[in-house]
Amino acid sequence: MIEVESNKLYESVIMILSLTITIILALAFIEKPSSLTVTSDVRYRLPAWNPPCGLTESIELLCFLVFVVDVSVKSYLIGWEEFWKNKWLMAYILTLIVSLTDWIVSLSFLCAEDVRIRRILRPFFLLQNSSMMKKTLKSINSTLPEMASVVLLLAVHLSLFTMFAMLLFARTKLFAKFSFFCVFLSSNTGIPGHSLDGQQDKEWVGYFRNLPDSLTSLLVLLTTANNPDVMIPAYSKNRAYSIFFILFTVLGNLFLMNLLTAIIYNQFRGYLLKSVQSSLFRRRLGIRAAFEVLSSLKETPANAQQSYVSVGALLQVLQKVEMDCRCKQAITRSLKMCSCDQLSATQFQKLFEELDKDAIKQHPPSPEYQSNFMQKMQFAFGHAYFGYLGNVVALANIISICVVLVMDADKQPSERDDFFLGAINCFFILYYLLEMLLKILALGLKRYLSYPSNRFDGLLTVILLVLEIATFAVYGFPHPGWRPEFMGLLSLWDMVRLVNMLIVFRFLRIIPNMKFMALVVTTLLDLVKNLRAFAGILVVVFYAFAITGIMLFKGAVVPLGNISAVNTTYDNGTLQCGTYEQLEYWPNNFDDFAAAVVTLWDVMVVNNWQVFLEAFSRYSSPWAKIYFVVWWLISSVIWVNLFVALLLENFIHKWDRRCHREPLSDIEYQRTVELMFRDVLEEPTEEELMEKLHQHPHLQLCR
Repeated sequence: MIEVESNKLYESVIMILSLTITIILALAFIEKPSSLTVTSDVRYRLPAWNPPCGLTESIELLCFLVFVVDVSVKSYLIGWEEFWKNKWLMAYILTLIVSLTDWIVSLSFLCAEDVRIRRILRPFFLLQNSSMMKKTLKSINSTLPEMASVVLLLAVHLSLFTMFAMLLFARTKLFAKFSFFCVFLSSNTGIPGHSLDGQQDKEWVGYFRNLPDSLTSLLVLLTTANNPDVMIPAYSKNRAYSIFFILFTVLGNLFLMNLLTAIIYNQFRGYLLKSVQSSLFRRRLGIRAAFEVLSSLKETPANAQQSYVSVGALLQVLQKVEMDCRCKQAITRSLKMCSCDQLSATQFQKLFEELDKDAIKQHPPSPEYQSNFMQKMQFAFGHAYFGYLGNVVALANIISICVVLVMDADKQPSERDDFFLGAINCFFILYYLLEMLLKILALGLKRYLSYPSNRFDGLLTVILLVLEIATFAVYGFPHPGWRPEFMGLLSLWDMVRLVNMLIVFRFLRIIPNMKFMALVVTTLLDLVKNLRAFAGILVVVFYAFAITGIMLFKGAVVPLGNISAVNTTYDNGTLQCGTYEQLEYWPNNFDDFAAAVVTLWDVMVVNNWQVFLEAFSRYSSPWAKIYFVVWWLISSVIWVNLFVALLLENFIHKWDRRCHREPLSDIEYQRTVELMFRDVLEEPTEEELMEKLHQHPHLQLCR
């Protein structure tokens, strides 16, 4: 009972800590500057509601108190000697001290200060609370030296081509004289200088005017975001200029960037396997420790070669231990079927292999009909081909809706005739209802509901039927010239058409029947399970950079007015096509936390990220480019390549073993990750387990 209570207490503590971390991270959305507005567009955004001073600070203080209790308990449990060796706990305390100090300073200024250091430190609480994130961070840290070598090579490549570009596209004397002539001609005769734009060196003006612009242009070209725009002015004069840009892209993007991916994959090769191997060792060690403790409860003869555990003693322990009900029943059943009274270490270990298994849900039996006619119906409508027919009908439903939408795309709402689509919907919904009833007849209600695909189809059919009946009740039956009126945000008829599109998910049921597609899907599902640590680190980096961006660029973007940005003059010049203002990127800013996160995401995708580089360096400072380049390196270069490496590791491992899978239809349990890698995992030896147990500070073994 003590162990059960301790387990419940541990789970409660973990839940409280997780909830506290979620709350303190979510404060960024409501504290000043608040994200509680409909839009982040600086032209249309209304003043946001900001909480009064002391509201979010009180919640923050409660979170800090929970963290103080957490670090105090951890320090007490491991002892002061181990505490001074634990860098994470030391950093934990330091973070709390700095945060509490900044919290006091904030209250003394009545929450009017612009810089809050504790907001940047909040992601640390998420990081230190996850052992997997710590391990992943350690793996990333071990990869940094190899990545740094490639990044340095990229920097050399970028620098050399930048100098070469500045020499190749340098401003000539002819261009300087010509520029002066254009200015003189424009000021004295009124002839616009831009009438001779075709003669100007646009390559130098637009991309290689100085060293920062040249570096930025080629750095963006490294991501292909400004290709071929950066090449067109020079290429339009002489086709030979294309060789420079093609050579730069081939060496930088195709070779060096992919080499970086290869290095990261090589460093992370076996990352998942090593993690599973460590998990297996810890499990075996825990089971062996339980065996040693139970064997020490009874006296062992001095001449005994091996230790044994009494079956009766193990049954008594199982009744008191909190464990998954299925595992406990399976172990108890195996013990009762065992003919011996004592278990050796090997038998004890095999007994607990039930913990490595995950039960496949057993579907209820189908009803047994006495009538020969009903048996034939049960066979026909319970067959897999009937399900395939449902998929074909669903495909026909999707195609018919798409055809009608394409035909009505250019028509005005008053010109559309919804009779055809209404009749189609009525037919298909009746078929879905008939299919559901026939399947229930063949399988029985309990067996029908035991399949997730059937539950989804049934729920969808009921929703469609209810909406269709409501449509008929309000608008009547479909007839030529039938056009249901628009009511509210979405008319009832529009809701029926949107729900109808959900039928496309019927095709997800064919995935297990297609081996290659099933392999891809299971790889993605396993990737999601193993991606939590990577996703957590990405959240940490996103959070820290978003808060930093708010501190640096809050209020920097100012709308130019209600007139079109294309015709608006700014900085004594007309804004060019492709700028921040002309593209109307106004919602992408750092005026609040939510807008900052979306802006960072857009930069991470690197599509048109040169627009953000140019705009924020113009609105704030040219040094703003450093912020975005560092974010690109961390998010798009490092993290995305880590994601690719993990994806390759999962897929290659599954692909190599696709022919050696056990048929799940003939076994009762589905293997978990440990048993999925069973053929490559190494079982720990007896010597390794005993050596580790003898080194345990709180476990004293007699042998």
